[in-house]
Amino acid sequence: MDIGVLLPTGSAQWGPADNPRDLVAFGRRAERAGFSSLFVNDTLIGPRIEALTMLAALAPATEAVTLGTAALLPHLRRPIQAAQSLASVDLLSGGRLVVTVGAGFPGRFGRPLYALSELPWAGRFARLDETVALWRAVWDGAASFHGTVLRFDGIPAMTRPHQAGGPPVWLGGATPTALARTGHSYDGWLPYPPDPGDYASGLRAVRAAAAEAGRAAEDVTPALFVSVRVDDDAERGRRALDAYARATYGMPLKDLEKIQAVVTGSEDQVLERLVQYAAAGAQHVVVRLGAPDLHTQHEQLDRVAGLLPALRGASSDRT
Repeated sequence: MDIGVLLPTGSAQWGPADNPRDLVAFGRRAERAGFSSLFVNDTLIGPRIEALTMLAALAPATEAVTLGTAALLPHLRRPIQAAQSLASVDLLSGGRLVVTVGAGFPGRFGRPLYALSELPWAGRFARLDETVALWRAVWDGAASFHGTVLRFDGIPAMTRPHQAGGPPVWLGGATPTALARTGHSYDGWLPYPPDPGDYASGLRAVRAAAAEAGRAAEDVTPALFVSVRVDDDAERGRRALDAYARATYGMPLKDLEKIQAVVTGSEDQVLERLVQYAAAGAQHVVVRLGAPDLHTQHEQLDRVAGLLPALRGASSDRT
């Protein structure tokens, strides 16, 4: 199993004395601690370090970790310009990029971003799929692209990514249509279901859709996005995650954990829950550390790093 960590690129995860330039050192520390990937998220809601800027800074500062987005919102960027930026990060990192994409959610975390991007909310899923198809065509050297939503002629020669055909593109989402689209067209699946049973049933649907499209199960990487807080006092851990949920989403933990995978407790309790997701089929876990400042992020990074050998061993025993 691959275990990665989400970098705290948003100001909601910085304390008053924190310096965001510490994020590069945080990434290097995570790599040394044994994490196999570094991910960043993407939004215009709240001040933050922009996702691709962060990955470009990490590319020369790290050596072997995968660099990923969880999730990139393509509607925030012009599609051909985004293809160039992603190819550049992949090239600078020596082919270590993975791009998870999403279309955004109803409510304040999604729809207003379309207005800021001067794009229609309607048809967003078709636009997302066509954008990814355009990227892949451009990365393969296409000079034109004729889709239903996107149409371009005279595309100039573009930066070619390090990975042949471009970086893998994963989809975030667990609706029935998202599961079908993942199986048919994407290289990986990165949801955050609150229950491992839901993860298992979703993965079965993804693999069924892949088989319908003539693809093998291994063509789609099963990943998981999960918020984690390790604390020997379970109630104290929940209070810390509640503060994190309110600062990040403006909602209490009891509401967040109904829609997202959230794990807190002692090392053994967190390990047990993550192993349940591994048993459900997750092969790449992206951990978001539930901490309100960079100092505590470093502390939580070390505590989760202590679980890596046991987590990898438990997942190996099940394969």
